[in-house]
Amino acid sequence: MKAILYVIKAIAGIAFALFALISCKESSNTMKPPVADKNDTVLTAHGHQRTDPYYWMNNRENPAVLEYLKAENEYTQDMMRGVDSLRNDIFKEMVGRIAQTDMSAPYFLNGYFYYTRYEEGKEYPIYCRKKGKLDNVEQIMLDVNQLAIGHSFFNVAGLNVSPDNRLLAYGVDTVSRRNYTLHIKNLETGELYPERIPNTTGNVAWSADNQTIFYSVKDQTTLRPYLIYRYKLGSGNVSEDLVFSEEDETYAVSVYNSKSREFVFIASYGNMSSEFRFLNAGTPQGSFTVIQQRQPEIEYYPSHYKEHFYIRTNLNAPNFRLVKAPVTDPGEENWQEVIPHRQDVLLDDFEVFRSYLALNERFGGLPHIRIIQWADGKEFFPEFPDPAYMVYFSVNPEFNTDFLRYGYTSLTTPSSVYDLNMKTKETTLMKRQEVLGGYDPADYVSERLMIPAHDGVEVPLSLVYRKDTKLNGEAPLLLVGYGSYGSSYDPSFSSARLSLIDRGFIYAIAHVRGGEEMGRNWYEDGKKLKKINTFNDFIDCGRYLTKNGYTNPDKLFASGGSAGGLLIGAVINMEPELFRGVIAAVPFVDVVTTMLDESIPLTTGEYNEWGNPNEKEYYDYMLSYSPYDNVVEQNYPNILVTTGWHDSQVQYWEPAKWVAKLRDKKTDDNILLLWTNLDYGHGGASGRFERLKEVALEYSFLLMLLGIES
Repeated sequence: MKAILYVIKAIAGIAFALFALISCKESSNTMKPPVADKNDTVLTAHGHQRTDPYYWMNNRENPAVLEYLKAENEYTQDMMRGVDSLRNDIFKEMVGRIAQTDMSAPYFLNGYFYYTRYEEGKEYPIYCRKKGKLDNVEQIMLDVNQLAIGHSFFNVAGLNVSPDNRLLAYGVDTVSRRNYTLHIKNLETGELYPERIPNTTGNVAWSADNQTIFYSVKDQTTLRPYLIYRYKLGSGNVSEDLVFSEEDETYAVSVYNSKSREFVFIASYGNMSSEFRFLNAGTPQGSFTVIQQRQPEIEYYPSHYKEHFYIRTNLNAPNFRLVKAPVTDPGEENWQEVIPHRQDVLLDDFEVFRSYLALNERFGGLPHIRIIQWADGKEFFPEFPDPAYMVYFSVNPEFNTDFLRYGYTSLTTPSSVYDLNMKTKETTLMKRQEVLGGYDPADYVSERLMIPAHDGVEVPLSLVYRKDTKLNGEAPLLLVGYGSYGSSYDPSFSSARLSLIDRGFIYAIAHVRGGEEMGRNWYEDGKKLKKINTFNDFIDCGRYLTKNGYTNPDKLFASGGSAGGLLIGAVINMEPELFRGVIAAVPFVDVVTTMLDESIPLTTGEYNEWGNPNEKEYYDYMLSYSPYDNVVEQNYPNILVTTGWHDSQVQYWEPAKWVAKLRDKKTDDNILLLWTNLDYGHGGASGRFERLKEVALEYSFLLMLLGIES
């Protein structure tokens, strides 16, 4: 769902899957690739039959499944044994660029400065605060390094301090399926409350009494958050007081406090519609009130300030507009225009302050910030230096301030945090990611191109390369893309990526349809019955790069993860000779079978993205591009596929079945590898260094295929 994809956006600094550069250097390894057993299962829908010989892999309890995945891992290790040293060197190289001791830019909330820091050699964050002043004594709220001892995976989410600053609520996932157990810690005594609330999203909302929390519970099979409970600490059974149940299986729910802390919001949302309920945080035993009843394909997102809710909505506004409504009667009939709809500007986000309105808008394929003074309506746009970049609102918990905190990064600019004085228009750099080893952005070049697609549409393309890289068609080029859920793949910095670029790679992002880079219509033109545009855009970008001297057909590679893995799978079926090699990370490739199985996490909530294959029109269309269903006897490029045994987003069996079918059908001698991380899920490892081991695996695969050994 789109909400989930923003999480992916928030971590855009690490490329989900880095793509494959291939040289068909003969391998001295003699181990034969695993051959998966076939056991035909006939799947029938709409009178149409599909035969799936690998459907048996869908059973996690079948020991033969794990045996097969382990055999694939052994084969991958054997095939890459010759670059073990290189892989280790790359890992050390990437770790060597990271400041071991580091701290985030502190932000002020309710009397405390909050920040996160890391210590040398440690994988996990330490969450801290200081009362009143930054030179006061530090209080460690959570040292995740201590909590993670004995766990191969450990993730903490949803940290939320009570209004009186005494209690900390947080969620813990030790499996990597994004299923969190809630904990409450007394920050004054250090003691944990005895309650352990399982199967949650990890988030809570506090009431003003500092004792009552609201939290969401997931369906244990589908992992859809669908229940909201209210619980008073120490009162007994945590699952007694149900306040909301989302019966529509295409919707999920969440609960959170308003920025003002005066209200608790329950959000109920699908891919293309939303509905919000609110409750005064001072009356936690009261009933929630609906702001506006849900409507098909109508989204709205409220924020509270004084007597009004400010609401971003696409009602009569495909690119969204901003309205306000009185808290006493916030229904649609009372919505008053604040920022009107514009055909060429997408309203992405907003922040309300005492004297200013801050807007995050997107036009010309790039994000922008606009500041408007409430008093006189005067406005200005901060300028950004790079041709392609990512800018977003950071933590802004205070209303009574002249400062807007925002994040900025580009393909050459490390992740940075700025405070913008909205009164003087001055910006202050508060924090910039430190890149050890002498990184100089002046050594690199970033470009922004507009690529003509097959139907006349221009597709944005962002590139970065070393200044000394010759654009004579001889450089290897890695093309990445996503193109789903309206999630814009904005250009961001990655210090790990330097290990490719410094070895002569050009790195390119195709901003294909299905994202929102060019506005809401860009998304609409790359979903459901128009999904083919996503794949064609990517192919057109690849062709342009070879025809215009950036690379050549023997050195063009591609990469994508999750829905971007679907993109890669579809493209290599359509144009198997275009790329020399590809990497598909946690790829969503068995589209039809997954979307017909409502027991699989996320399926029902995805109907507005892909369509519902229970309807024949969507079934036929999805079947026309589903990578697994369209594997045929033909040559394919060199391929590395990665997955996670505990993946809750894309189940491990999708990439496993796809690799088995590719290995059975393909007519070439190119390399095909499957690597399953048996400890982790969709997002990979939880530690800041540990996760780089998989990046090193992917990079060493690329370099091995190019014959680069150092």
